[in-house]
Amino acid sequence: MINARISRFQDLLKNNQFDAMIFNASPSLFYLSGLNFHLSERPVVLVICPEGSPLLVLPELELRKVSSVDFPIDVYPYPEEVSRWSQLFHEALGSRDLPPTARIGMEPRYLRLLEYNLLLPALPASPLHDGSHLISTMRAVKSAQEIELQQQAVDIAEQALYNILPQIKPGITEKEIGARLVAELFEGGSDAALPFSPIVSSGPNGANPHAAPSDRELTQGDLLIIDWGAGYQGYVSDLTRTFAIGPIDQKYQDIHRIVREANQAAREKAGPGIPCCEVDSAARSVITKAGYGTQFTHRTGHGLGLECHEEPYIRGDNTDILETGMSFTIEPGIYFEHENGVRIEDDVVITDTGAHSLSSFPRELMILG
Repeated sequence: MINARISRFQDLLKNNQFDAMIFNASPSLFYLSGLNFHLSERPVVLVICPEGSPLLVLPELELRKVSSVDFPIDVYPYPEEVSRWSQLFHEALGSRDLPPTARIGMEPRYLRLLEYNLLLPALPASPLHDGSHLISTMRAVKSAQEIELQQQAVDIAEQALYNILPQIKPGITEKEIGARLVAELFEGGSDAALPFSPIVSSGPNGANPHAAPSDRELTQGDLLIIDWGAGYQGYVSDLTRTFAIGPIDQKYQDIHRIVREANQAAREKAGPGIPCCEVDSAARSVITKAGYGTQFTHRTGHGLGLECHEEPYIRGDNTDILETGMSFTIEPGIYFEHENGVRIEDDVVITDTGAHSLSSFPRELMILG
């Protein structure tokens, strides 16, 4: 699989007139090598050219990771002495005989000044260019195997939440819910690296889409937003459900229904050949028609895969066309400052005939406690 990905990426480099692409420790490096490195003070750089084997510059202490690869790769390990790193990077890049004006790509969201300063002396006349669209084009369309891994991540996440629902009642804090949910995710088989820390926000805290769990205790009449996910062999899920803590005002029952209808409208709109902006519009028009357009303050969704946020982005100005195999979230929401919030988020994958929801957790309003 890795050999095929490298070959396909090399074709993209040729077709787009790039002489090389540089990746530091990132999901894209993992995607193209199967090697997992965390971003640290010790740089790791993968370089792929249109021809020949990839090269990898890495700390000596990480060499064992490379011993199991089943594809050709040229490895340049460096010692702990920082003074020797520049020479090693120069030697590695020099082995590729790049022309003085080589067009070299990188991912701006990941390349740090640390790696840039080590690469620059070896590429004095070659400015770096944004090549992120090349790798994002590949990663956006998932294989059947990748979708199965994402399905596993969804299943783990959903079961973890089911397991803690009986414990959610007035008096429990947001932090306590988050802690119990994380424990269930790990016990259920999630990767140690969760895609993100769960968002558990109740009552007025729910008006902040990215609130952090607090010491606030749940009370009767609250809405409770839980936004959580799991990882499985590197692939992630990202889900949200909103619950009622005991009886709630009719206003919030209606708001929950509107958000659920917006979620459904977007899922029904999504399919191959549909622009991302039209999926956003399908959800947003339901909420706007109900009179709450200004309370829907974010895009409708984002791509999922090795990262929790990646292409395609489901927003109003994105005219990119959905293709079979693309996976993303659909997560409309309505938020009232100092009061409550509602969000319902599903993970979907584009099929030949429409959009299939990987998530099956009930979307209807559940009353807890």
